[in-house]
Amino acid sequence: NVNSGVIKNGIDARIIRDGIVIYTSKIASLQHEKDQVKEVKSGYDCGLTILDYQDIREGDIIEVFDMVEVK
Repeated sequence: NVNSGVIKNGIDARIIRDGIVIYTSKIASLQHEKDQVKEVKSGYDCGLTILDYQDIREGDIIEVFDMVEVK
């Protein structure tokens, strides 16, 4: 379930396990119900894969973020 914000396909993500960041990469695919989607908004369930990572476990927190250059 997306707790807040929006998850977008291709956005940066980090996996947090027991309060420790264990992996950082990008969202490789995003699915809502049976459809591949580009984004999922807060309050909806989704399935996702993380680029080059397959060891997501129950209780892991996936935090997505967008890197923005500030001038």
